[in-house]
Amino acid sequence: RRVLFEATDQDNPLLERLKFIAIFASNMDEFFMKRIGGLKLQVAADVSELTDDGRSPLQQIQECRQLVEELTEFQEAAFESISNELKEHNIAIINYQDLQETGQSNLRQYYLDNVFPLMTPQIFDPAHPFPFISNLSLNLVVTFPAESTDENAIARVKVPIGTGVPRFIKVDDYRFVPLEQIIANNLDLLFPGESQFEYDFFFVARNASTERQESGAADLLSMIELELRDRRIAPIVRMVVNRGMNPERQSMLTELLGLDSELDVYETEGLLARRDLFELTGLPIANLRYPPHQPVNHHRLQDTQRSIFNHIREEGAILLQHPYESFSGSVVRFLGEAARDESVRAIKMTLYRTDRETRIVDLLIEAANNGKQVAVVVEIKAKFDEANNITWAEHLEEAGIHVTYGVVGFKTHSKVLLVIRREKNQLQRYVHIGTGNYHGGTAKLYTDLGLLTCDKEIGEDATELFNFLTTGHIKKRQFKHIVIAPIDLKNEIRRRIAIEIEHVKNGKTGLIRMKTNALEDKDVVKDLYQASLAGVKVDLIVRDTCRLRPKVANLSENITVISIVGRFLEHSRIFYFHNNGKHEYFIGSADIMKRNLESRVEVVTPIEKKSLKESLKLILDTLMNDHVDSWEMRPDGSYVSRKKDDPKAVGCQLQLLEYSQVRVRGKRSGKKKQYKAIRKRN
Repeated sequence: RRVLFEATDQDNPLLERLKFIAIFASNMDEFFMKRIGGLKLQVAADVSELTDDGRSPLQQIQECRQLVEELTEFQEAAFESISNELKEHNIAIINYQDLQETGQSNLRQYYLDNVFPLMTPQIFDPAHPFPFISNLSLNLVVTFPAESTDENAIARVKVPIGTGVPRFIKVDDYRFVPLEQIIANNLDLLFPGESQFEYDFFFVARNASTERQESGAADLLSMIELELRDRRIAPIVRMVVNRGMNPERQSMLTELLGLDSELDVYETEGLLARRDLFELTGLPIANLRYPPHQPVNHHRLQDTQRSIFNHIREEGAILLQHPYESFSGSVVRFLGEAARDESVRAIKMTLYRTDRETRIVDLLIEAANNGKQVAVVVEIKAKFDEANNITWAEHLEEAGIHVTYGVVGFKTHSKVLLVIRREKNQLQRYVHIGTGNYHGGTAKLYTDLGLLTCDKEIGEDATELFNFLTTGHIKKRQFKHIVIAPIDLKNEIRRRIAIEIEHVKNGKTGLIRMKTNALEDKDVVKDLYQASLAGVKVDLIVRDTCRLRPKVANLSENITVISIVGRFLEHSRIFYFHNNGKHEYFIGSADIMKRNLESRVEVVTPIEKKSLKESLKLILDTLMNDHVDSWEMRPDGSYVSRKKDDPKAVGCQLQLLEYSQVRVRGKRSGKKKQYKAIRKRN
């Protein structure tokens, strides 16, 4: 709902509002594949366990359907409004049949040249079984008079999006026709000699909750490949059709796909699979998009002629803020210099998600080719990136790199890069610990933090971490500085909450601040309730799911929960504890979820340098004081926008972007003014 609100917010540029429609559609698909898929498996397994509020898996699915239908209506209205506004700028998704004969002829030829060779029409009858319908596919179900019987022939035609063919085909300037309409109006090419066609469109999503038991797998790589096959053929959890679809065809599809018409079939108005609208959001019309964002190099890394290792040694620790500060100018530079530096002896790295453009894998291979010892822990169970990560792992192994897949039973979700360099006849460790993936694409779209440091104890801990990851041996592992899940992170968070409670009981200040993607762990939620009851002030910035309910009388009156929805996806994790004025800050990869704290290898590091603490305080203050991009949770779990009717108000993300730019300009007075300005704006 918060994402959809951004699609209706007139303060957002028009094409950015269209992007929020696409984001919502993509999020909804993933929700069905993962969340509803998991509930479906519970129903199939006759799981009777109820949620804390007494709901069975089936009841949860039923309640979700009602909410999804409400949100779908909201989305339809928002998309219609945006479409009408786009027409004022001569941008339109138009119907094939509204084109003149010349326009239709041109599209028919485009189809013949670029799409038709990719088409595979499939008849289903007693001689041809019902075809496999792939996940997230847009399809036509087509009927026409059969040659030898009085009944209609029935065919399925898949729209081949994702094979280098766009969904929206340009007619002229900024007018587009959906590919499925071009196919539907040229069915005679697929079925020569026929002319009396009837058709409907449908879209399906399959269950993605198909994980196999890792502990019994002799070969993890083979197990993941089997899991990917399982997912490809997993049961369909959702079919979306147009309102007014032929009832007979809808009933036939529902039965053939093994769906429940009351739970699994959804109707919508107009365009299906709106996630494909991402294609149109990049149109080169500057006034309809956010101003271009060019990340700046961190103000301590401006001298690119000087070794990054010298910069890190001088500073001791450098805090990176992406996407405001360049990922390529810091993290990629760090790895690149390590790959080429003759003094570097070894590189160790965790990889959860990456991309080709960032060249992370290329740089690791380059390092190995340059004679350095390279070890990489590749998480091949990263959801929806398994196939990519298997490919990366194979490339790395072919280059002679030591590749492991982490600890059995745990996903390696931590983001750590360790470089070991010989300096003055001894080994010096340099470490990067991040909140986000080593992925240049998301580094431009997600807000994340990273720490570059040469701290001795953090370096020793990083070495111990990689020994744990490559051996799986956990006994007597001791970490002096960083905090690791599943070893001690959850206990450490709970211990620090208890310390704040104790301070308040002794008449001192108690303050906890957490920024996380999700807050679901029951034990931590209960601890935060106890903290609130004791008088500890708790500020929570939670982007996604939050189990806790704030401002409930006699329970959580001292807790505030907000969510930030803006241009960039909030992804960083920050934890702050007042601790009687010690002001302890931590950043890392872990969200406050049972799976992160107990079933994943996560790394959280303390931030001890005073100037870096001040930067984290600035971030948290700016987010908590925001009245442009923020939403506040009510006691019933719903959200209300905190946006003020003030044309001069500046959103928190833009403020932090400006702050990074001011620091780069190197004006100390400007930095102070900017700091004060950010505090005063909201």
